[in-house]
Amino acid sequence: MINSEMSLQNLINRVHEEAMIPQNVYAKTLRPLLPAEAFAPDSSKLVILLINLIILILGWTIASGLDRWPVYLLWLYLPFAIIMGNSVIVLLFSSHDLMHGSAIRNVRAMRIISLLGLTLLWMPPTLWKAVHNREHHNKTNSLKDPDRNYLYQQPKTWGKWIQNLFVPSSEVNPFWLTVGMTSAWGVHTFRNLTSVLLFNNESVDYVQAAFTVNSKERRAIAGEFLIILMLHLSILAYLEFNPIKLVLSYFLPIGIGYAGIIFYVYTNHMLSRMTSVNDPLINSLSIRVPKIFDLLHLNFSYHTEHHIFPGINSDYYPLVQELLKIHYSDRFNLLDAGEAWRLMLQTPRHYKDENTFTDWDGEKDITFPLGRSISE
Repeated sequence: MINSEMSLQNLINRVHEEAMIPQNVYAKTLRPLLPAEAFAPDSSKLVILLINLIILILGWTIASGLDRWPVYLLWLYLPFAIIMGNSVIVLLFSSHDLMHGSAIRNVRAMRIISLLGLTLLWMPPTLWKAVHNREHHNKTNSLKDPDRNYLYQQPKTWGKWIQNLFVPSSEVNPFWLTVGMTSAWGVHTFRNLTSVLLFNNESVDYVQAAFTVNSKERRAIAGEFLIILMLHLSILAYLEFNPIKLVLSYFLPIGIGYAGIIFYVYTNHMLSRMTSVNDPLINSLSIRVPKIFDLLHLNFSYHTEHHIFPGINSDYYPLVQELLKIHYSDRFNLLDAGEAWRLMLQTPRHYKDENTFTDWDGEKDITFPLGRSISE
């Protein structure tokens, strides 16, 4: 009986895998249809990163005098805080592209520039390279992906509890969803940072899928984090730890930036099923946003396209999308941003199995709203 059940499960697993198309197959099919310049480094993207660093520095320079502004005029700083918040978003997305090699290929320059770009995200570049480039991209939405939803079967740790409290779902409290929009990125960074620095063991249970780094990477992560900490303290000291200056020019822009980032992050994969084979058209989602946001945010809404060609110039994501519509229209997941958000608020956020979402208590089972089930 046990052997029969094992044989049936092996058959089911094989059917599931056969329904998937690996990322490299899409890449090999579409690569000849794209121009060579799409894969050439575009150093102009460094200018974008630099401009947004300057915007933040200018914002803090203006804020240094906020204690001399009449209280009734402080609201005039709010538009600049919003612009600074957008710069936080752009710094992550431009650093993200930089570390995929789409801007420059010089490793040392890449590390220095990305350190500046990721400072307000509290993300050491070496950690980002490990958690995002190495783990997430190679194991997208699999059991080994540290960026996936938690499994219902995983222990109810503080990490799982906070994510359940913060992420959009059919159970989320609007207040905690709002809090989560401004702080979930920080929780994500804290979980992975403490996991590798304090334990560096795959048995760590408060992250979705713990991973390890080698000793050289671990030392680099610790050193980069100390530099990031000193840079933040320098900003706070420059603002004289003044509550008004800190709220308007530090906490508010960072909160706005994190909210914008996490909106994209939530829709990237959290509505998608788990896959044992890394199939970007099944485990990823692209969204439609107003063109101004694609312009400002380096086409980050084209996320499935990015997972097929991680190192491509982001200017060419729309062309990749057109090719996907032609060659894989029956598999490609593309939704308006508002529709994706609505679906997230109508579904639970824990994986029960590869085809089913469930809630914290395992009482509500919902089949994935995107595309076909794996067994189809």
